[in-house]
Amino acid sequence: MAPLRRLAAPLGTLAAVTAAFAYVGAVDPNEPGHYPVCPLLHLTGIYCPACGGLRSAHAIAHGDLGAALGANALAVAGYAAFALFWLVWLGRAARGLRTAGPQPRTVHWWTVAGLLLAFTVVRNLPFGTVLSP
Repeated sequence: MAPLRRLAAPLGTLAAVTAAFAYVGAVDPNEPGHYPVCPLLHLTGIYCPACGGLRSAHAIAHGDLGAALGANALAVAGYAAFALFWLVWLGRAARGLRTAGPQPRTVHWWTVAGLLLAFTVVRNLPFGTVLSP
């Protein structure tokens, strides 16, 4: 398989993610009316694990790590994890390996779900306001 063809999927993914961050960087989510509101927050007043994610992405696009962490620290960790997994994927594709790397097992998905649940609960409690957007 030609090297460029092997790299098409990871490079295409990078292009799509870069375009998404460029759009969020250009269209400020801090300005009302640009994006829909979070339905959970709107209906219940409870922050979901993604609340503040667009503001976090906007801050990352502008190089403001502190504001990004303040908007949604878990999203910033997700961006970093994505970058790491993408680099592994790119490296494996460049070497001609067929799989994207280690496949997550059920315990990994349960761990992610538990982390999301814990983050959601803590950010909605009085002592967890530091995690609120």
